[in-house]
Amino acid sequence: MKRQKRDRFQRAYVHGYKAGMGGRSRDDCPSQDVNLREYWMSGWREGRGDQWDGMTGVSGIHKNPMVL
Repeated sequence: MKRQKRDRFQRAYVHGYKAGMGGRSRDDCPSQDVNLREYWMSGWREGRGDQWDGMTGVSGIHKNPMVL
């Protein structure tokens, strides 16, 4: 069965979100590409905001189900 390639920008966003939720620094962005970095930073900002709002663990499942 063939697997579709996932969108690079969505993957960058999800990885950034996970990094933000994990409390990692925004300097940990792995990409040097401006567009991918923008999506990663967007996910990181939302992840940090959710972490600060207490959306960790079970309380955050409803927030962003594509991260699971």
